[in-house]
Amino acid sequence: MSATLRRMQPRLAIAALLCAAIGGLAAVGASAQQPKETIMHATGTFEVKVKPQQADNPDAQAAGSMRLALDKQFSGALQGESHGEMLALGDGGKTNGAYVAVETFSGTLDGRAGSFGLIHRALMRDGKTKTEQWSILVAPGSGTGALAGIDGSLTISVDNGVHHYAFDYTLPNR
Repeated sequence: MSATLRRMQPRLAIAALLCAAIGGLAAVGASAQQPKETIMHATGTFEVKVKPQQADNPDAQAAGSMRLALDKQFSGALQGESHGEMLALGDGGKTNGAYVAVETFSGTLDGRAGSFGLIHRALMRDGKTKTEQWSILVAPGSGTGALAGIDGSLTISVDNGVHHYAFDYTLPNR
């Protein structure tokens, strides 16, 4: 055996052990996978009250930023209320702008009691919300009670002044 090969032998042995370990972990992970969760669909309506708040930073307000409190009452598959805050920026005329918000829902979802957080992000151009640039997602790890482990996304539509939601979600198999 050449001197070079003898020097490389320990490194090759370590590499072989690492490859075996990684392959073993992949096999363990594959066999330990949980069955896929079923995506559930929930719909209903909600009423929202938006209340302007004093900006924490006067420079933000001068730049056109608005801070708003959100209070919602949900009906349908979601029964309960949510409270949150929104930061909005735009032309002030409901034509162009953007918002981000966080809210916490408390109540029941299809009869399961608990709470969870929602994170909003949206853009509006020429008076129309860009659906491909609007997301409302469950905050990871925010579920409590029978809603612990919840994940999903929610969409909102407004028809004749009535706010509708469609919520696609999963819960861990129990």
